[in-house]
Amino acid sequence: MNSENPAFQSVEVKLYHQDSLTFMSDLANLHPEGLFDMVFADPPYFLSNGGISCHAGKMVSVDKGEWDKSMGAETNHNFNLEWLRLCQALLKPNGTIWVSGTHHVIHSVGYAMQCLGMKILNSITWEKPNPPPNLSCRYFTHSTETILWAAKTEKSKHCFNYKDMRQQNEGKQMKTVWKMCTPGKAEKNCGRHPTQKPVELLVRIVLASTNEDDLVFDPFAGSSTTGIAAHRCGRRFIGCEKEREYIDMSAARFSKEGNLFRNLRKTA
Repeated sequence: MNSENPAFQSVEVKLYHQDSLTFMSDLANLHPEGLFDMVFADPPYFLSNGGISCHAGKMVSVDKGEWDKSMGAETNHNFNLEWLRLCQALLKPNGTIWVSGTHHVIHSVGYAMQCLGMKILNSITWEKPNPPPNLSCRYFTHSTETILWAAKTEKSKHCFNYKDMRQQNEGKQMKTVWKMCTPGKAEKNCGRHPTQKPVELLVRIVLASTNEDDLVFDPFAGSSTTGIAAHRCGRRFIGCEKEREYIDMSAARFSKEGNLFRNLRKTA
């Protein structure tokens, strides 16, 4: 797989402590025909610019770290082009990619997908019923994120488990607006990641676009919600994360998840 051993490894999971661009470039050279059935990416949104938000009734900074600071529109877009190009190279011919983002980044991502010849399949609106209020009172309250779903190429025959999604939606076709709360305390008991996604969201994405035992990849793994969802759905997972803090957080979550599954099997 790679010259560096995984920072965390189990039967279904491998998590690497590396820069995503370097990791993907090395991996693409080893697998020119593609490796992954699905990619989920939650890239930097480039919104850490000294702004404020509200958390638990208190004013807090929106700055998340150096990795989230804007480098200027052109440099930001070139970065999106590069990591998307590598993800595309690592997808199998019929593989798909999901990318989450706010308006700070998602338009660049969509344009880059089109430039690379991907086929955008859907634009999902994730509606958060519990968003923080807008303290400045100069804008509408930000309550959504966009998730773009795209196939590797225009010729890809992508996987879509239509019947499963319809069954989840009480027998009706599932629409592109998904209403889900942000992660609660139970999902953050191993630590807090500033852009952590709810497991429910990733489980739906994995179930919609992969089959059992497929290989899922996350180039910006963070606290590894994608890996948790893949594990719960019977898929395999490879993740890459640059920050040591989040590698440790992910390892704690995977270990707890493994214990949970072992306990469930014992009581079954």
